[in-house]
Amino acid sequence: MAKLLEGRVAIVTGAGRGLGRAHALLMASQGASVLVNDLGGAADGTGAARSPADEVVAAITKAGGKAVANYDSVTTAQGAENIIKAAIDSFGRLDILVNNAGILRDRMVFNMTDEEWDLVLKVHLYGTFYCTRVASRLMRGQRYGRIVNTSSISGMGNMGQANYSAAKEGIVGFTRTVARDLGRYGVTCNAIRPGAATR
Repeated sequence: MAKLLEGRVAIVTGAGRGLGRAHALLMASQGASVLVNDLGGAADGTGAARSPADEVVAAITKAGGKAVANYDSVTTAQGAENIIKAAIDSFGRLDILVNNAGILRDRMVFNMTDEEWDLVLKVHLYGTFYCTRVASRLMRGQRYGRIVNTSSISGMGNMGQANYSAAKEGIVGFTRTVARDLGRYGVTCNAIRPGAATR
C-alpha cells in the first residue's frame, strides 16, 4: 500500500520536541521528506541547542526516512527565508508547511512585561506569518500546497496567558484569510487547536 505522503516535502517548525516532533515523525513515516526546524531553546524561548532537531532527524533516518535539520528562528523574516530555502536546497521542492514553533511566557496581565508580550507574539504570530509568506509564494507558483497552523484552545481564553491567547487566536483569523487568499491556487490553509498539559 502506498504511503500517504510519498514524494512530498514537508517543513515542521518547532519540530524538536512535543507536538512538532510528533508531526515530523508521522509525516516521515508516511513517506514525506521532512525539514526539522527547531531553535532548540527552552520552553520560555531562552537559549538554543542543535540537539533537539538533530535527535528527530536521527530518529527519522534510523527508521528509513529522509530528514534534515534546520536551527533558524521563525521570529525574523530572514529566519523564515532560511528555513524555506533549506528545504528547497535539500529536497528540491516544498509541499507542506506546519507552523508549530512556540514558547510560553505566562504572567497575569497586570504583571506582564513588554518583552513577555512581544516575544510570544513574535514566535507564534509573526513566525506563522513569516514562514507562510515565503512558502505561499512557492505554493502559489506550483498550484499546490498544504499549510497547517497551530492554534490552541488557550485562544479561547486562559488565565495568565494574555500574550499566548492573543497570538493563538490571531493565528485562527490569519488562517481563515490565508485560506481565502490561496484557495484559488490549489493551496489549502487550516488550523488545529490542540490542548496540552505537557510540552
